[in-house]
Amino acid sequence: MRDWNDSEPIYLQLKDLVLKQIMLGTLLEGEPIPSVRQVAGQERINPITVSKAYQILVEEGLLEKHRGVGMFVCVGAQSKALDREQQRFLHEEWPAVLDRIALLGLKADVLLANLNPGPSR
Repeated sequence: MRDWNDSEPIYLQLKDLVLKQIMLGTLLEGEPIPSVRQVAGQERINPITVSKAYQILVEEGLLEKHRGVGMFVCVGAQSKALDREQQRFLHEEWPAVLDRIALLGLKADVLLANLNPGPSR
């Protein structure tokens, strides 16, 4: 069971978790994902919350419903998710990072010296 963050709705946190699993290849293209009931029970959250997270990923073309069988990761979902998230980062997050670097007066050599190529969090 996860510790859900109170600053963001759980369905968005769950959507982001599934998105990350798709990008990392933990959830494989063409493979089924855990059922709504399974996730709701395991995480002790409302099944409607899980359904809402899954529905967003269906609308984004990353998951697909197979009537009577379950939910599956779409073929091509990993590259589609990576491309979209890279573009979102470059256009939404990176400009704010650049502004913060400039505000702090950090130079490229200092930033490069502080890179830690360890595993992502």
